Amino acid sequence: MNAASSSIAGRIAGWFDKPSEKAIAAEEAALRSDRFRLEREGDWKRLESILRRIESGRLRRLSDDDLLALPVLYRTAASSLAIARETSLDAALVGYLETLTQRAWFQVYGPRASLWSWLRGFLGGGWSASVRALGMDLLLALALMIAGTAVGWLLVAHDPEWYHALVPGGFADVRAPGASREVLRGTLFGNQDQNGMSVFAAQLFSNNAQVSIMCFALGFAFGLPTMLLLVHNTALLGAMLWLYHGQGLLVDFIGWLSIHGTTELFAILLAGAAGIHVGRSMAFPGNMPILEAASAAGRRAAQVMTGVVLMLVVAALLEGFGRQLVDSTPSRLAVGGSMLVLWCAYFFAFRRDGRMAGR
Repeated sequence: MNAASSSIAGRIAGWFDKPSEKAIAAEEAALRSDRFRLEREGDWKRLESILRRIESGRLRRLSDDDLLALPVLYRTAASSLAIARETSLDAALVGYLETLTQRAWFQVYGPRASLWSWLRGFLGGGWSASVRALGMDLLLALALMIAGTAVGWLLVAHDPEWYHALVPGGFADVRAPGASREVLRGTLFGNQDQNGMSVFAAQLFSNNAQVSIMCFALGFAFGLPTMLLLVHNTALLGAMLWLYHGQGLLVDFIGWLSIHGTTELFAILLAGAAGIHVGRSMAFPGNMPILEAASAAGRRAAQVMTGVVLMLVVAALLEGFGRQLVDSTPSRLAVGGSMLVLWCAYFFAFRRDGRMAGR
């Protein structure tokens, strides 16, 4: 082999032996990642150890130093994650830090109570306390509902054509002015297995659920739409009360409605009071800034609305089973009255510690 051939062969061999630029970059990245990990791994391991003990329910075994170090270690891990992302360190390290910071965030800033403990506190006094805090708003909402019922009654008594304006077509069916006593009575008794009654009851429940949600949602407009909605919805009730009263079936209709109606109407009352409470806090914030007053009222009203949803579910169960099992007016009034007494006792008679209010 001549000298020229030997030189060419040497250069070719050198090309194969020389590391590529990508390989060098990968090696440098690995070295940076290793140095980065070694400098901070001690803090990560300590944070992981603390989180493991907290997550396993061994919080009481943590020392005061570990508890005080937890937020500091969380911020250190979050800072390390930001650096790792910015400098494009290896994906495994970034993934590890993401998981670690998420777990730490939950322990530092997450909720302190489990779902069961929250529910126990909510039903054990939190909900009723929020309802009692609406005092004046509850009275105003109740007055509006009574006034709406009276307005609906008086309007249709003066001109029966108002009935069709107040009562939606889906509710009216055979329940319309001019219907005979037999027809109206047939809508109240002996219809447990008829689909028509199921459809009517479903429409009634859907309407009341929508009204409850809208009463709260419209409270931000200083409560005025909520007030109008309460009057309008109960005007429907007044019109139907007038209709059955005309045929001597007023008590029977109230009994039919009371099984689930006492719970549903109570839910509408609470939803209306919650909306009025938010609107009143915005219109009359007192010494607080408007946004701060609205925020505080909104948190209280939201807790009330959580209970309203529960009440609507209870009303649906009462309607579904009560209508099937109870077909006499005295029994219906007993069920509805018992539910009303139960709700009033829960909200106003008892406190969290189980003692009677006022003792």
